[in-house]
Order: sequence, then C-alpha cells, then structure tokens
Amino acid sequence: MKSIARLASLVIGLFVATTPALINQAHAQTARIEIHALRTTTLTDQQFLNGVKEGQPATIAAELRLPRRTTDRMPAVVLLHGSGGLSGSHERWAQEFIGMGIAVLLVDSFTGRGIVSTSADQGALGRLAMIVDAYRALELLAPDTRIDSDRIALIGFSRGGQSVLYSSLRRFQKMHGRPGLEFVAHIAFYPSCNTRFRDDENITARPVRIHHGLADNYVPIGPCKAYVDRLHAAGKRNVLLTEYPDAHHAFDNPGNPAPVRAERSQTTALCAMSEDESGRIINTGTGKPFSYRDTCVRLGPTLGYHPKAYAAAVKAVKGELAAAFGKR
Repeated sequence: MKSIARLASLVIGLFVATTPALINQAHAQTARIEIHALRTTTLTDQQFLNGVKEGQPATIAAELRLPRRTTDRMPAVVLLHGSGGLSGSHERWAQEFIGMGIAVLLVDSFTGRGIVSTSADQGALGRLAMIVDAYRALELLAPDTRIDSDRIALIGFSRGGQSVLYSSLRRFQKMHGRPGLEFVAHIAFYPSCNTRFRDDENITARPVRIHHGLADNYVPIGPCKAYVDRLHAAGKRNVLLTEYPDAHHAFDNPGNPAPVRAERSQTTALCAMSEDESGRIINTGTGKPFSYRDTCVRLGPTLGYHPKAYAAAVKAVKGELAAAFGKR
C-alpha cells in the first residue's frame, strides 16, 4: 500500500503545474497516458564522476504519452525539466511532439526525491544526478514494443539541458549507461557549460544540439560557445549551437510573459569550474572544491518568455528530430 500511495503522490506531482485547458488539449491529441515508476539512483557529483553505481535508490515518476499509432513502432522523446520542475512550458513541448506522432516521456526527477524546486538551493540535488535518470528512462522505453529503440531522443531545459548535453559524453555513458543503448540525438536548451570535465571532448557521434539565448544572465551562453569551439577543434562536427537574439533564460516558458528577476534563484554565471583527478568539482577561481556558498554564486537572474525565439526554436527542433529519426 505504501508503494501505491507513493506512486500516487508522484502522479500528483506531475500534474499540479498543468492547467485544465492544457490537460484538455493533451487528451485531444494523445491516444494514451501512462504513469511509470522509474527506478534510479541519487548520486552526488563526486560519486557520479567516479563511476559509483550503488548510491541512494530512488523511485521517480515518468509520464508516457502516446500519440495515435501510424506505424508499428514509433519514435520517442525523453524530456528532462529544469530547476523549477515540470511546468506548463514542458506541456507545450510535449504537445508539439505528440502532434508529430512522437511518443513523449516526461521525467519528474524531483517529486520522488522529496524536492519541489532547486532554484533557491541548487545543492539539493547533484548537478549530474539527472543524467542517471536519463539513462534509466532510455532503458525503460527501449524494450517497449510500441517504441522504436533506435529512435529515442533526449531533450532538456536548463538543469535538464545540462544533463542532456553531458549525457553525450562517452565516459559517462560507459560508467552509467547500458552498453549498446544510446539516444539518437541530444537537444539541450540553455544548459550550463561552465564546468570542464575530464575527457569531455570525447562525445557521441550522434547529433548534439544546443539552443541558447544571447540575453541569458542566469546561464550565460559564453561558456557553451567555448565548449562548442573545443569540440569542433577536436573534430566533433556533430555539435551545433543555435543562438537567439534578445532571448533570456527560459525563453520558451510563457509563464513569465515579460522579463522578471528571480530574486531567490542561485546562478553560477560568474563561476568557472573543473573536475580534478579525484572526481571533485573545483572552483578554478579559488582552487578549492566548489560550493554554493562561494562568492561567485549570486542571486537574482532574469527569466523571460520570447515568442519569436520560441517559435524559431520549435521549428528548429522539429527539423532536428525529423533528421535524427529519419524515415521509417
């Protein structure tokens, strides 16, 4: 009974941010909705970077939405949220994908861990923990006979975008993924790129796409430009960064129709970090292990919807998915 009650609470966590109008739209376009208990592990960043697998067990919720079937096996997208958890903006993206005949798995990495948001306390969950969730989500979908295991893409936003970007690292895939199982594309929205990991130029050969606003002061685009330049210099031409002029962080979220200052939200925009040989994240400015108490961590970044950038991003992502999935 406890497990049933727990799963029920996870389900509630998935739906609380969804408006009735959007729920009606979902039922109008979605043939079936399933709630899955996704068994994963909660790792600290150092545990993750050292390949530890026996961390704190966690059961989180994953909502699978299936479009009306037009093929025997359909493509799918795994969607990872940001520091605020699942919201109406993710609902909008899900509807775009359902309209393309793509199944969508929305992963709630917070509720099952007793977290509502990490915006004001980013240390509440390791920055790399959601990469494990992504790999477990892939393992959940791959055996489903309704899903084409060779056409599962990963998309994420902010904290989730960082997880999407670095889930492409061969080192991380080897340590925490399942051999022979890989996402067909990694599409990251406004991810943090200001941590340099060991061997982070050794990435998948699959498409890696980054979408970022030029006006983002929460997670600035600069470090992502530098990372993409390093990847290109290493011969990784499967990586593309798309820039959106005048777009703030979360430019796809209409919940903030005008730019707003998130007074209590932590940002590492002024921080530069790197991984040392023991798997610790080091503040390169101080030479000491990074902490959210470091002086480079500030409060009050800007969030704001940008309709033009959102429309352009939707068009771009649809093209990226169509190319990655190909014709079947």
